[in-house]
Amino acid sequence: MAEFASLRDAVSDLVPDGVSVAMEGFTHLIPFAAGHELIRQGKRDLTLIRMTPDVIYDQIIGMGCARKLVFSWGGNPGVGSLHRFRDAVENGYPRPLELEEHSHAGMATRYAAGASGLPFGILRGYKGSDLVQHTTVAQIECPFTGEEVAAVPALNPDVTIIHAQQADRSGNVGLWGITGVQREAALAATTVIVTVEEIVDELDRNGPNHVMLPHWTVTAIAPVPGGSHPSYSLGYSKRDNRFYTEWDRISRDPDLFRRWVEAYILDQEDFGGYLRMVQDSAALEEVLGG
Repeated sequence: MAEFASLRDAVSDLVPDGVSVAMEGFTHLIPFAAGHELIRQGKRDLTLIRMTPDVIYDQIIGMGCARKLVFSWGGNPGVGSLHRFRDAVENGYPRPLELEEHSHAGMATRYAAGASGLPFGILRGYKGSDLVQHTTVAQIECPFTGEEVAAVPALNPDVTIIHAQQADRSGNVGLWGITGVQREAALAATTVIVTVEEIVDELDRNGPNHVMLPHWTVTAIAPVPGGSHPSYSLGYSKRDNRFYTEWDRISRDPDLFRRWVEAYILDQEDFGGYLRMVQDSAALEEVLGG
């Protein structure tokens, strides 16, 4: 059965240096609070896994927590590049970053294979792409039809971290809306940490596209209201579009980035402190003004 814990304790106890960590959430329910806690605790040598890594991985990579990224596409959605990510790849700053890139379909297939306990997954993909020469994919022949298909190795993260709307008191987790590959990423992992908006007596099963993770699939649950900011949690919060625009300016300059992280993450006791900071627009200008 899942245990209830503070986010600080869950990350401290369950995410040692050097492990592979998947943090999923496609534009929605992105586990920013957990990412901040990784930074706050100074985790190192992580292999980060994520479809469409965005701002949270820019922050983690920019603070030197990661040695490798397994991903499909990376960027600041609707805005542009991830400048701390680019600096790591192009200049090795603050440390070199090894890359393993796949297509979206390839990543989803890898998670599904891992969740199913299979060694690899297959898909019709990668034809005409030079990714075949640069990543972990093989062309194999179907033993039944003779068709050539792509095989990709299963993804089995040491730790998967997601954000969800609810958990009940028995440790079952409910999420709804755009759910991406959270279910597959959780079932594929050895350890699963879930931050939630609230603990309830009974899960609300009426949300669109409702997914439930039973308690036996979850290791730890940490209540963190607002824990997906600046992304959103359907029914609880809205996406902070201004933040994503401001992040482009912050991440372009390593010094500005460092000042922002110190003020908004390292100097805060927890994610609640960060949420109070982002409500104060004057605080941002004060931090960035030096």
